[in-house]
Amino acid sequence: MSDLTGEVAVVTGATKGIGEAIAHTLADAGAQVAVTSRDAEAAEGVAATLGREHIGLAMDVRSTVAVDNAAAEIVRRIGTPTILVNNAGVNRIGPAESFTDDDWESVLDVNLTGVYRCCRAFGRLMLDAGKGSIVNVSSLSARMGLPGRAPYAASKAGIVGLTQTLGVEWAGRGVRVNAVLPGPVRTPMVADAIARGILDEHEITERTPAGRIARPEDVAGAVLLLCLPASGFVTAQSLVVDGGYSVYGASHGASQIRDRVT
Repeated sequence: MSDLTGEVAVVTGATKGIGEAIAHTLADAGAQVAVTSRDAEAAEGVAATLGREHIGLAMDVRSTVAVDNAAAEIVRRIGTPTILVNNAGVNRIGPAESFTDDDWESVLDVNLTGVYRCCRAFGRLMLDAGKGSIVNVSSLSARMGLPGRAPYAASKAGIVGLTQTLGVEWAGRGVRVNAVLPGPVRTPMVADAIARGILDEHEITERTPAGRIARPEDVAGAVLLLCLPASGFVTAQSLVVDGGYSVYGASHGASQIRDRVT
């Protein structure tokens, strides 16, 4: 049963792509959602599409002060959060030797340190309440070598390590921490990579047993699963959401398997 009635959920990076889909999915399941983004206007716009009981506000995960202030405002306006989904992320693509310190640090600050800032701020509230579920959005790049994404891959692998540590540290205090690892998802970031020739859509589809690139809603469904009371004994885990992409091992395209009678 997909029922989150009475839950208060915070979603970071929730104004487009995966984050927006997660916000809609949690709201549809009954949660009261705080849509957050660096862009307050965009966050308020998405929240308005969810319904009057939801809110949108600015929260820059690069700033401890901004995260702590946003947490206090959410508590004041809609109550103590019981769900946190850390989705905010950025990417830089290029040869590993070409990244400057600023390139590296800007990705790690959002993708990894930003996740920790949010886990710390909202985790404290959940620990005090003795209840909560945190889902961190990582990536297949945490487990697979994907050329051109050194800082991104490092940040996403760091999320897995952070998830495991918090998951075991907080489990006995009522707070679960898990991660989802999406493969290629049809988001603006992936669409841009396809348009620039960095990703080959046909090649991805051919390697994916499910026969398509994931939609944001596919990832949102996995996040919902980890937030539900039915998954209450699941913590410190990483759920891959890739239609079989990462485990497909044949030398020919997956479509050849799909077209065969086995």
